[in-house]
Amino acid sequence: MDLATEAEGLRPLMFSIAYRMLGSVTDAEDVVQSGMLRLHERARAGEVIERPDAFASTITTRLSIDALRAARRTRELYVGPWLPEPLLVDDVDPARQIERDETASVAVLRMLERLGPVERAVFVLHESLGLDYDEIAEIVERTPAACRQILHRARQRVGADGTRFEVDRARSARLADDFLRALRTGDVDGVVRLLSNDVVLTADGGGKAPAIQHPMEGAVAVARFLIGLMRRGEKLGVKVESVFVNGEHTFVFRSAREATLSVLTLHISGDEIRSLSNQLNPDKLHHLGPTGDLFALVRGEGDTEHPL
Repeated sequence: MDLATEAEGLRPLMFSIAYRMLGSVTDAEDVVQSGMLRLHERARAGEVIERPDAFASTITTRLSIDALRAARRTRELYVGPWLPEPLLVDDVDPARQIERDETASVAVLRMLERLGPVERAVFVLHESLGLDYDEIAEIVERTPAACRQILHRARQRVGADGTRFEVDRARSARLADDFLRALRTGDVDGVVRLLSNDVVLTADGGGKAPAIQHPMEGAVAVARFLIGLMRRGEKLGVKVESVFVNGEHTFVFRSAREATLSVLTLHISGDEIRSLSNQLNPDKLHHLGPTGDLFALVRGEGDTEHPL
């Protein structure tokens, strides 16, 4: 195969791996760009690659492992809880379109933060791409037996709390509609009925947007808090759009000038919301378009775009 011809078509595969590995659209795109450069260098050198997809998977995985190791210190110093960057399911950019499975959900990406770089790579390659242990071993430079053991440990760590969330568009859409209606009408009991008793709300402001610094627990507390936010948002002209992000039902909150302010993802299991993830850090929302300065908006300074 002509590697130069194949390279562009490999972008979606490379992004799929990098995003699941890093939980960041921006970092994933950087990894893909670096990987594409290496692919083109091999092509210019006249190298013939029999399996470009395997070659691209190897390059992307190894670059992602390096990126995770480099980011470890940064994430240790991160202000407040860390949440992944949201990825719109219907993103118009073909390079960002990924297979819709549980490993791309916000909930699972958060749990993957428990894993080391190689553990995460083995998990992603096996659970998302369906690679066998021999293929994974070659990519991560371990033995097949070691990869089998790594995956076993990774599954235990990721599934330690038994958390799994269903992806049923029709049912979650109905529940999300009821949830949004209850929030808008200030119906505390109605919101509580849709939440599990031990629901947890996690927010990521990264020190760059007003956000709770610790997860909030309990249906009544979360219901009252979200209704309060909704009331304040409506006074400030904030609009809400229902979309699918990472395969889960999500509300995108935008200012009157269409600047993205936050992305609230509902993690639904059965007929209740088990947890919620609210991404407010503007650094993690730029790929969705202009972002609003929520601090300025709350201070009453108007609908100001967040500085880049």
